[in-house]
Amino acid sequence: MIIMSNDIKQVLEELKEIREDLKLIKETMPDKEMFLTIEEEKLLEESYVNEQKGKLISSKDLRKEIGI
Repeated sequence: MIIMSNDIKQVLEELKEIREDLKLIKETMPDKEMFLTIEEEKLLEESYVNEQKGKLISSKDLRKEIGI
């Protein structure tokens, strides 16, 4: 039977903790699809500005305007 030194035991314990931490990170990490691209952020900001200025129209009114 091989007797492990305290240093090896400590390293193995730290590796075990790192594995557990990585598992938790993987489970809780947000999906990259949850984040907006730069272009999407710009469009969203423009939408907020247009909403504040009262420039938005409903989809129903838009359909009437473009004739569909």
